[in-house]
Formats: sequence, structure tokens, C-alpha cells
Amino acid sequence: MNNSSKVLALKYRPQSFNDLIGQEEIVQTIYNAIKSNKTPNAYLFTGIRGIGKTTIARIVAKSLNCVNGVDQLCKKDYCEHCKSITSSNHIDVLEMDAASKTGVDDVRDLIEFSRYGPTSAKYKIFIIDEVHMLSKQAFNALLKTLEEPPEYLKFIFATTEIKKIPITVLSRCQRFDLSRIRSNELFKFINQVKDQENGNITEDAIKLIVKISEGSVRDALSLLDRALLSQDKNEELNLEKAQKIFGYFDKSYLINLIKCIFEGKEDEVIKNYRHIYDQGVEPKIFLNDFLELLYYFKNISYLKLEGTHFSLNDENFEKIKVISEGVSQKTLLLFWQFTIKTLNEIEIVSNQSLSIEMFLVRIMYLIDIEKKNIKNDDREQYFDKKILKDVKEKKIKPIDQNQEIKSQTVSQIKNIYQKETSRSKSEIIEKEKLVKINDFEQLIDICYKKKEIKLKYELETNVNLVSFENKKIEISFNENLDKNFVKDLSTKLFEWTNSRWIITFSQKVGANTKKQENKNKKLQLVSLVKDSENYKKIIAFFPDAELINIETLDKKDE
Repeated sequence: MNNSSKVLALKYRPQSFNDLIGQEEIVQTIYNAIKSNKTPNAYLFTGIRGIGKTTIARIVAKSLNCVNGVDQLCKKDYCEHCKSITSSNHIDVLEMDAASKTGVDDVRDLIEFSRYGPTSAKYKIFIIDEVHMLSKQAFNALLKTLEEPPEYLKFIFATTEIKKIPITVLSRCQRFDLSRIRSNELFKFINQVKDQENGNITEDAIKLIVKISEGSVRDALSLLDRALLSQDKNEELNLEKAQKIFGYFDKSYLINLIKCIFEGKEDEVIKNYRHIYDQGVEPKIFLNDFLELLYYFKNISYLKLEGTHFSLNDENFEKIKVISEGVSQKTLLLFWQFTIKTLNEIEIVSNQSLSIEMFLVRIMYLIDIEKKNIKNDDREQYFDKKILKDVKEKKIKPIDQNQEIKSQTVSQIKNIYQKETSRSKSEIIEKEKLVKINDFEQLIDICYKKKEIKLKYELETNVNLVSFENKKIEISFNENLDKNFVKDLSTKLFEWTNSRWIITFSQKVGANTKKQENKNKKLQLVSLVKDSENYKKIIAFFPDAELINIETLDKKDE
């Protein structure tokens, strides 16, 4: 392949220790070991994707076998060994992908191959990538060879999941933990590559690439490749265009949104959010960025601009610093807790954008809650009463009455208000008519008493309960559940208890359904009766008889 046609991640792959960035201590240790001829039997490189694990493995292989030695390692005019290792076809340097060859038979073939000395090089080297994918039997087969290999044999392992490797293997390797590349180093490297590729990209756009890559050189080069391909040669790629290409939005919009929350400007909050949403930002990404900015608001006095990993520019950094001076630390922590809670709940909502708008409206009242020192147990009722009061007094209005799409958030609030006012006052005020539901059995019993037969059927037949506590019900996902089950149950629970209930689906395996429990109890009872003396006597007289069901009698029937 022509070098100019390669993707940047391959074109600029380091070929010597001097080309590596961000791993100086590890490089120095390996260099000293090779120089003094004290190389270990096996190397183990671990770290996140794209920071040079396989690259360092190949450089080590070249350093051990290069004709010119480690001090004069080939860079341009490759010797026979370096050329073959670079193109991955050296007869004595075997690269193996453990993700596709996981079995013990593959390792046995490797061990069998290791019995023969190198054909042309000084060392025979086995590079095993994603080594954590090997099976337990395959690891066990390697142990003896790892501990006492022939002098000509070296193992080099690379993995992203160090915890999945048995301790017996770890103890036989020299382990190196590769760190994420620091933002400043990665920025400098990407800037150099951009210049070599004659790219026309602003520094702010490169900083965004560095931020998104999260310390991975390969990710950063792939993003740069994408950025260069998206632009004409005479057109400059600025931050705004880069954000559109990579699906990110300007943090200043979010900072202004948070500022409006602190100032109580509800219309401006919703406007800012809709502007962000219209840029194609997913609600979950919005919440994660919201959390990131809350962190900066909380800790801005302890941070330096370079410590934000290019998440903020000079203007945004100073803006956060000014706004945070008038914000209570308790309020920020309360915002953080509420946002985390919303992140967990958003998966069960079909229209997530509406849920975010309601989240933003509700979060504004947290400031009032903090000021008035309202207890946790009373917060839900405070939310409802305060929002309904604001709607009634027309403090909450649609953003633009002339828009084709009016404020769906306010419409939802008005619908709640209309529904509440349509009920008779006695249903809302009289506490004796409200129901207390403390466990799952009570919930089923209430459904029976309220003649909600469909809900009772779903609860008994298709609900695998994980937990039931503090107005929160967690159940395992069951494809047999009615699609409107969560909505119907939430509505009824609010009607019966005058409180908001959270119903979530969990990845955990829940308990058996009530129907299955009753079936199991009946089978146990049948088994118990079959072991009784009376049953044995009956079978002696009627050998063809079969026990198919048992019914217990009430005491009055007895």
C-alpha cells in the first residue's frame, strides 16, 4: 500500500522508541533492559485502546532482532528483520490475535512451534494481542513455557482487560501499565501531523479532537483524518464546524442555560435547551455534559485552565468562575444528585427530549427547596404544588404562542393541572381515602379491591420483582408485559397514594412471578402428599389413580 493512501493512524505509527509520546518512563526501562541484555521472559503491556500497546510490542521485537542494535534502530532504511517485522511477516516473530484464537489447541501449536530455534533472527518472539481473551485452559497450558522458556524465546502480551488475566500468568510477566497521553502532548503531536498533511484546522478544533479522543492517539488520528477529509483544501475547519462533524455542541450554550437556571428564567432555559437539541445532541449526552459542567462549577476555584483537558476555553473558564461565586455549594451537589437520578430514569421514557425539559423545569425548584430547607420526603409534593401554582398564576408560559410547535412541557403541566382540578376536592384533600402500599403483596391486593383486574393479571403473571422500596419499584424486563403497563400502573399509584412512583426496568434477574411461585408451591404440596401414608394406602387399592391437584380447605370448611 502506498504510504500516502494509508489512514493517518497507520501512516504515523511509531517505528522506534524515539517516536513514542507519553510513555517516557516505560520506554527508558525497556531500553535499559535490552541495552544491558537483561530482558524478561515475557512483557505485558496494558492500558486503554490506542495508546501504543501493540506498537511498543513491535518496537521491542525490532530492538531485540535489529542488525544495527537498539542504539541505531532502523528508521528509514530498514534491515531485513525490521522490514519484515514492520509488515508483520517475519518468520520468527509471530503475531497472534487471542480474540480469534482463544482455545487450548491454538496455544499447544504455539508451544510446539517454540521448540525450534529462530530461523534467521536472534530471538523468536510471540506477540499475543488481547491476551485476556484466552481460555482458562489456554492460560494453564502457557504457564510452564512462560516460567522457563528457551533462551531464544520471548513473549509479549497486550491487553485492555488486565483483571481478566490469571494471577499465575501476571506473576511470570514484567508488567507495564501504559497511561493515557496527556492533553498537551497529544495536542502538540496532532498539530505536527496536521502541518505535515497541510491541513487547515484551527487550534480550537484540534483541542476538541484531543478532548474527544480521551488520551488515545489512535482515536485522535482517526478524528483528524475525518476532519481533513471533510474540508476543501482552501477552507479552514474552525471549532463550530468541527463540533457539527463530531456531534458536539458549544459549551457556552450550556453555561448560559445553567446561568438562566440560577436566575430563574424558565423561558430562556427551555430556549437554550431546544437550541442544543436542534443541533442533534442526544438527551443522554446532554445530561453527561451537564454533569461535567456541574463539576467545573463546584471545583472551579481549585482548577487551572490547562487542567480541564481542553473542555473549556478561556472565555468559558472565566464565565464559570464569575457565575459560581454566587452559587451555593449545596445547591450544586443537589443538582448533581438529581441529574444522576434522571440519567437512570430516562431509559424508561419514550420521548426523552420532553423528559429533559421537565427535568430542567423541576431542577429550578431545587434552589427554592434548598433555601427553604424542605425535607426529602416532602420534596415531591412541593414540586407538584409549586408547579401547579405557577401554572395557575400564568408564571409558566409557552416560549412563543405563534410557533407551530408550542411548549409541550407547559402543555403537560396544564394537563396535570386540569386533571387535578376536575377531580372533586374530597378525593384530593381527604387523607383517609389515600392508600398506603408498603410491599408487592399489598399492591396486588389493592388492584383486586379497586377492580383493576388487568393490572392484577400483569403483576401476578409477567412481573419479576427485583426490589420494592420507598415508592420505587424495580422489575426485570419481560417481553410479555403489556406495553402500557408502566404508564397505567404509575397513573393508578398516583391516584391511590397521591405520590409519584418510579417504576424502572433492571438488568438484574428478578424473583419468580406470583403465578410461578404458586405453581411451585402446588408442586411441592403434591410431592409432600405423595410421600404420606394415606396416599400410599389409596394407591395400593387404586393402582391406576393419579394425583393431579390439591385444594386446601379453610378452617370454617374443616
